[in-house]
Amino acid sequence: GYLIHTATTGSDFDECWIWASNAETSAIILTIEFGGTTGVDDTIVTTVAASSTELVCPGLVLSGGLIIKAFAGTANKISLFGYVNRMDY
Repeated sequence: GYLIHTATTGSDFDECWIWASNAETSAIILTIEFGGTTGVDDTIVTTVAASSTELVCPGLVLSGGLIIKAFAGTANKISLFGYVNRMDY
């Protein structure tokens, strides 16, 4: 997968918002590894519809230097964009 974000390593938390854009004429499966790769709870799997932009990570929280990676069923067809709110607690 491609590295999307590395969370803060301090006591702060990163609130992550990610959208996926698919400009192709058919739907594509997107997998996001959120903080880990070993458990079902660590992944988000969604189908991004043809010619659409969809919210795929709705403000999920990450910390401790964990990473977000993503890969698609068809290479080089999905564009990801978004932002991170770093929250100090």
